[in-house]
Amino acid sequence: MTSSASGERGPFGSLGLSEPLVRAVTDLGYDTPTPIQLEAIPAVLDGRDVWASAQTGSGKTAAFVLPILELLGRATDAPRALGRRPVRALVLVPTRELAIQIGEAIKSYGRHLRDRPKTVVAIGGVSINPQMMALRGGADILVATPGRLLDLIDHNALRIEPVEILVLDEADRMLSLGFADELARLLALLERPQNLLFSATFPPAVRTLAENLLHEPLRIEVAAGAPLASTQALIVQRAIEVDAPKRTMLLRHLIETQAWPSVLVFVGSRYAAEHVATKLQRAKIAAAPLHGALSQGARTQALLDFKAKRIKVLVATDIAARGIDVVRLPAVVNYDLPRSPVDYLHRIGRTGRAGESGVAITFVSVDTEAHFRLIERRHDLRLERERLAGFEPTELVPSVTATDPHGGIKGKRKSKKDKLREAAARGKP
Repeated sequence: MTSSASGERGPFGSLGLSEPLVRAVTDLGYDTPTPIQLEAIPAVLDGRDVWASAQTGSGKTAAFVLPILELLGRATDAPRALGRRPVRALVLVPTRELAIQIGEAIKSYGRHLRDRPKTVVAIGGVSINPQMMALRGGADILVATPGRLLDLIDHNALRIEPVEILVLDEADRMLSLGFADELARLLALLERPQNLLFSATFPPAVRTLAENLLHEPLRIEVAAGAPLASTQALIVQRAIEVDAPKRTMLLRHLIETQAWPSVLVFVGSRYAAEHVATKLQRAKIAAAPLHGALSQGARTQALLDFKAKRIKVLVATDIAARGIDVVRLPAVVNYDLPRSPVDYLHRIGRTGRAGESGVAITFVSVDTEAHFRLIERRHDLRLERERLAGFEPTELVPSVTATDPHGGIKGKRKSKKDKLREAAARGKP
């Protein structure tokens, strides 16, 4: 492909992208670059390290895939080193689903390139042999989870020392999932790539990683609350009060009355994913679970069936909260609340994408009201609590008073400290 770019080809061309890439994003309906794309794409093309705060729906994947394709395309005529061809661009991600999706994005954005890059996706849960075969002769772009990448290196299937561009996507998620040691081993093998770090949040571990890894990076930060503000225009957020044992019945009621062609339901555990999916199946609703204990084949098939509308409901743990892009997904239901307030944004961000509207419904019980108030405070949000006929809670949720802006009073359940105090008091003469 040619390396020239012109503003006459529209806003993406003015960022330094060549005509085949501009044509690809135009085909996908991208009219205007997002803020992160406006800043990141020129910086990556200039060879700078990037440290970016990238919330859900920010256009982050295109912000690094497009300039990587451009840079690799510019060097297609350069002589290659003798011997095994190394990996040129390495994208590390925390989950298999995100790796697969980024691999699909690379194909989509590169569809019009004359010399399409050799792209390999390497993930666990499936046989390593096909991935080793695919890496014979190297790869232009490798998208991988840390554990499987180390397995491939241990099998002498590839070399990553000469990697030119390294992307750490969802860095906070990688560290929270326990990949710190694996990352340290991998980073020690690299020579001096251009480093691109994307993270939704910046806890101390991520800051330390960035400070040790990046060289004079361009910092791209999204103002607090901006991602939620941008989604509010497209996503109707609702909170429905319901007793915990009635959540599945309420979910069935909503599926049947709202006429959603598909809905993504988030639960808090693998057991809950299986349990809720089974209950829906018994009610003749096409549903499937998605969680980390499933084989990779089962996980991939569940996602494919959901995207192809062969099943109506996908009941998932938070492995589906980040990076999963389902076209025209009308609804998300928080059957269980996320543990982290940040994951609330990632969950609801699965709907209301690419200019489409959507609804995000959260089930709130007396036991989860306090946690949901915390989520609301973190995102400067306050949702009116709804009650649906036939599903009114029997346990009353404590109200928030006007004089208590920080979350109201505790629920009826006694805290551990209260119980200990009562036990101590009973033991006194």
